[in-house]
Amino acid sequence: MIARLTGTLVEKSPNRLIVDVGGVGYDLLVPLSTFYSIGDAGATVTLRVHTHVREDVIALYGFGTTSEQDLFERLIAVSGIGPKLALAVLSGIDVGELVRAIRTQDVARLTKIPGIGKKTAERIGLELKDRLPSTLPSSAIGESDSSTGDPRRDDLLSALLNLGYQRPAAEKAIDATLKKTPDAPFEQLLRDVLRGMMGR
Repeated sequence: MIARLTGTLVEKSPNRLIVDVGGVGYDLLVPLSTFYSIGDAGATVTLRVHTHVREDVIALYGFGTTSEQDLFERLIAVSGIGPKLALAVLSGIDVGELVRAIRTQDVARLTKIPGIGKKTAERIGLELKDRLPSTLPSSAIGESDSSTGDPRRDDLLSALLNLGYQRPAAEKAIDATLKKTPDAPFEQLLRDVLRGMMGR
């Protein structure tokens, strides 16, 4: 079973990545949160992997964080939820918010996720409420298993996540700011990123 992959990102599209590891291209299905945070084609990436075997199909599901993988594996253990729906759940809600919704059995919030009806939301709440690991605090978004290699970018991302911003939006704002003023000091970069996040 494949549990983790490190290689070169060859192709990237929403919900799907191809990663070259020693000349072998691995096709991985991913949630949107991983898609937004993974970097561009040509980058070296590390992904946690869930290998799903069913009848004659073997599918690989990739995750940028341990938290995403933990939730995915718990979701597919819920009756009526398969890997595709579990990916849709992770793509439709932030990890921290999902944990909070499950722990509080917030059916109204869960049914806002595309593909999740009232009965499925109730089942998720009932079956997972007491089975979420304590390492998944509802106030936190899982940190990536590997840093981006740019300490300033990692620090900016950490600051924005701690302020409650969503990872995909934070990543975009940081990249845009670093492109414009790559040599600015950290404090100025943070101010500029926050201005960008607030629409100036």
